[in-house]
Amino acid sequence: MNNSFWSRSLGLEPEYVRRKEWAAGLISYFASVYIVMVNAAILQDAGMPLRAGMVATLLTAVCGCLLMAFVGKTPIIVVPGMGINAFFTYTLVHSMKLDWREALAVVSVTGVLFVAVAFTSLYRILSDAIPSNLRHAITVGIGLFLTFIGLQKSGIVIAHKTTFVAIGHFSDPAVITSCVTLVLALVLHLWGTRGGLLISMFAGTLLAYLLGAGHGRENAGTGHLFEGYGQVFLGLDMGGTLSLVFWIAVFLLLLIVVFENIGLISAQTTMTGHPERFKSSLRALSLVNIAAGLLGSSPAVAAAESTAGIAAGGRSGLTSLAAGLMFAATFLFIPALVYVPDSAIAPVLIIIGGLMMQHVQVMDFSDPTEAFPAFLILVMIPFTYSIVDGMAFGFITYPIAKLALRRGAEVPPALYGIAGLFLANFVLHALL
Repeated sequence: MNNSFWSRSLGLEPEYVRRKEWAAGLISYFASVYIVMVNAAILQDAGMPLRAGMVATLLTAVCGCLLMAFVGKTPIIVVPGMGINAFFTYTLVHSMKLDWREALAVVSVTGVLFVAVAFTSLYRILSDAIPSNLRHAITVGIGLFLTFIGLQKSGIVIAHKTTFVAIGHFSDPAVITSCVTLVLALVLHLWGTRGGLLISMFAGTLLAYLLGAGHGRENAGTGHLFEGYGQVFLGLDMGGTLSLVFWIAVFLLLLIVVFENIGLISAQTTMTGHPERFKSSLRALSLVNIAAGLLGSSPAVAAAESTAGIAAGGRSGLTSLAAGLMFAATFLFIPALVYVPDSAIAPVLIIIGGLMMQHVQVMDFSDPTEAFPAFLILVMIPFTYSIVDGMAFGFITYPIAKLALRRGAEVPPALYGIAGLFLANFVLHALL
């Protein structure tokens, strides 16, 4: 294909059609491909077959990268989001008691609403309705939640009948594997090693089998590559659309997806020197989220790891196209990936949780009406094991704190409605 094709389709100037765009795509791919194993493991906790979860994750990543390449025309990599996948499994399925098929319906319906938001000015209205402190608190709270899940999966933290949690048994080969993998992942991250999380995951897998802690996963599936995927593809159950719980789930997921992606895309398009492509990128991502539910995955986001490719010189859709092609090639390795144990995956969750904690530094703790609602979100998300319940405590407390000091005018009008919905959710659960 000639340079004019790439210029039109991927937002390129002819002089940018160089090897560095392909190299940037490979760098972003290796920095983010760990999501295939991690996301599938979290989806498996929701009841989805592991191998089917891997296929769904890869298809979503391929679809997302291609849409970002040809619609967004930016070097942003799109994958199922960390944190949002925890919301899918541990909140929608475990806490709100939706079947994973109903949760997939929530994802696609959320995607449709996201399209309505992205293609209009609603994304600005919705973003302005949530105070900055609460937005950052959600990110940090989810980071703590992911860390707690990682500690549990690793065996470093175990259940205790008196204190609820306790330190694990360090004579357990799985715990030893997790600790060594965690140290390796941390060192590689501090060194700035590209693909460090992926390297540590595979090193941890090798160590697990050497120590006798490795084994094939349950519910992993056997046979040909797509066996079992038939029950996941277009497997969404729309039967719950008449229930209030379903629409509360849609509303909350929409808030998380919109907030996270607006922040990520804004930062990444600015980093590329093409902030004018923010709208096209947000629109591409909204379309991906409709597809995510249909393909059988949790919602997609603009991967934070995209910055690795951008830093390497990625400036156009050619970078995301290259990453998408690499994700497509990853299908060949799914039979081997099912043997990656929790002890190799859990440290990645802990590292990602720690990275999400960085948002604390931009939070305002000097104003008690801002600080305490945010604090409640931070602690209640991991302590209640529910992102929704943690958010509810903060969003309900925020207007109460402002009104108590006669500062109700500082509360965006839409936030009163959001707080009312959270309160209604508590009342609904109390009555059921």
